[in-house]
Amino acid sequence: MTTRQQRLKKLVAVQEQLKALHETRRATLLAEAHAAEAEACALAERFDEPNSLSGLFPDLYNRRIAGAVQRQQQSLDDARREAGLVAAATARANMVERAYKEVSRRDERERSDRDRLDLIANRRPSGQDAS
Repeated sequence: MTTRQQRLKKLVAVQEQLKALHETRRATLLAEAHAAEAEACALAERFDEPNSLSGLFPDLYNRRIAGAVQRQQQSLDDARREAGLVAAATARANMVERAYKEVSRRDERERSDRDRLDLIANRRPSGQDAS
C-alpha cells in the first residue's frame, strides 16, 4: 500500500466514526425530546385530576410543564443541528472513500502494468537467444 492510500484508509475510518457520533448524538437528542414531551403530558394530565396537588401548588406544576416543553424544544433544535452535521459528515466520508477507491484502483493498475512489463522483460532475453 502507498502512504497516501494508508492515510486515506485511516481517514475513511475516522470519518465513519465521526458520522456515527453525530448520528448517535442526534438519536439521543430525539429521545430526550420525546422524554420531555412525555413528562409534560403526564404533568398536564395530573394537573387536571381531582385528587392532584395542583390545587395547592399550581405554580410548581406550571413551571415543571413549561420546563419540560422548553427542554423538548431545545432538544429538537439541537437534533436539527445534528442532522446537518450528519449530512456534512456523510458527504465528507463519501468524498474520502471515493478518493481512497481511486488511489487503490490506480495503485492496482500500476502494479499490474509493472507485472506485465516484468513479464515482457523476462521473455525478451529468451526470445533473443532463439533468433
